[in-house]
Amino acid sequence: MKYGKFLKDSGTIGFVAPSFGASIEPYKSRFDNALKVFSDMGYKVKTGPNCYAGEGIGISNTPQNCAEELNEYYLAKDNDVLMAVGGGELMCEILEYVDFEAFAKAEPKWYMGYSDNTNMTYLLTTLADTASIYGPCAATFGMRKWHKAIQDSFDVLSGKMTTVSGYDMWELEGFDSELDPIAEYNLTEKKILRRFPDSDTAFSGRLLGGCIDCLVTLLGTKFDKTKEFCEKYKNDGIIWFIEACDLNVFSIRRAIWQMKMAGWFSYVKGFIVGRPRIYGEDMIGLDQYKAITDLLSEYDVPIVMDVDLGHLPPAMPLICGSMAEVTVKGNDITVDMKLI
Repeated sequence: MKYGKFLKDSGTIGFVAPSFGASIEPYKSRFDNALKVFSDMGYKVKTGPNCYAGEGIGISNTPQNCAEELNEYYLAKDNDVLMAVGGGELMCEILEYVDFEAFAKAEPKWYMGYSDNTNMTYLLTTLADTASIYGPCAATFGMRKWHKAIQDSFDVLSGKMTTVSGYDMWELEGFDSELDPIAEYNLTEKKILRRFPDSDTAFSGRLLGGCIDCLVTLLGTKFDKTKEFCEKYKNDGIIWFIEACDLNVFSIRRAIWQMKMAGWFSYVKGFIVGRPRIYGEDMIGLDQYKAITDLLSEYDVPIVMDVDLGHLPPAMPLICGSMAEVTVKGNDITVDMKLI
């Protein structure tokens, strides 16, 4: 596994928009403020041509233009790390134009983003054997005062920490961002881990995962080298971290079934499952827990759910591709990531 160089003081952060750009409010104001925050911290910023674009369908520009920006900025020498401006819907459509072969041969570079950016974070790891950071997109750094999860994400990107833990409270519904684009999280819910089996546990393996919506879209395509990746790292074992965005509970269950039938969960050591955006949904007797556990319990490994991960913030930043030791004690989870 290859790891990029961490962001140094006064280094250059590159920004790309292979998914949505900051073309409308509140995202434009958030991204503008994020650039100011980074500049005030002493970092240089370099924005790609699509960062403020809104000409695409579900992404910032045409698939070809989005891929061109991503290829150029990943291979460029004038930025040290990359952040995605935001998430979106159809980043998968740029993949046939993305040069993963060149990425595999290039000097590794950190790329951070989540949600639709799974199309980069997951494939950078499985196709180019290069670690990535599943963490907040750039606009999130424009909030008025950084939550600890945002500080943790920047500390991971800058090499100041590789061990993360969960947070006490989470946001079910955000503030009206149109009225206050740089609002902080609206933390109203107490974090309560759901553990299957319900006991303290510890397990280790190589972190792999992302947004289920995107993962299941990649499954079976020419970009799906998941089984080969798992085979390569079978002696380490795999810790899957997964979370869902638009999927309802039945869609989540179907996606898990597909991943299972495709052999993705060979050598699994444990599952870390974030809160789904449809938190609390119950359809015909199926909830967010049974959607997962009914199909994964046969692996006889820990399944930890309602973790601080995904679309209901705050979220722990995770280094996809790293070796991790996960410790779950009571209502706390810690992920200690090793760059080996």
